[in-house]
Formats: sequence, structure tokens, C-alpha cells
Amino acid sequence: MPKTSKKNRKAMLLGVGMDSDGHKRLTQGPNFVLVGGSKETHQDMTEKVVKINEKLAKKGKELETVTHEEFEDIAQSVGLQRHKPETN
Repeated sequence: MPKTSKKNRKAMLLGVGMDSDGHKRLTQGPNFVLVGGSKETHQDMTEKVVKINEKLAKKGKELETVTHEEFEDIAQSVGLQRHKPETN
């Protein structure tokens, strides 16, 4: 498989709502796709991804140009938390 240069990379956010109220929901943007969830969950995911994109724009950056640490800080600032898997 050919190597992808940093210039050609495209980053995407994927949000998956695990609860349901019987409706199918899909929201797409230039750097995100949100799938599923109840009305409330889907709306919450949408608000967070919009806030993330606003913060990226304010910094003059694109999703594919921020470091993992920068993204983690932005995600936490909009209310997202990293969940660590349970260990057995």
C-alpha cells in the first residue's frame, strides 16, 4: 500500500450514538459523521463536534494538523472524556 504523505491525510471524527428511540439519524460535515442515538444524544454529539470545529478554526488549524495532545485538550474543553477500558 502506498504511503500517504502528511499533506494528503484527512482526519475524520466518527460519533456513534448507542441509544435509540426508533429513528435513524445521520449527520455529516466536512470532517465528521454522526450516526444513531436518540434525539437528545444525536443533538449532544452534533453540538460537541460543532464546538470542536469552532475551536480548531479559532486556532487556525484543521483536524488533521493538531497533535493528539491538542485534540485531547479541545475534546475535554467541550465536555468529552476519554474512557479507559476495564481490566480483568
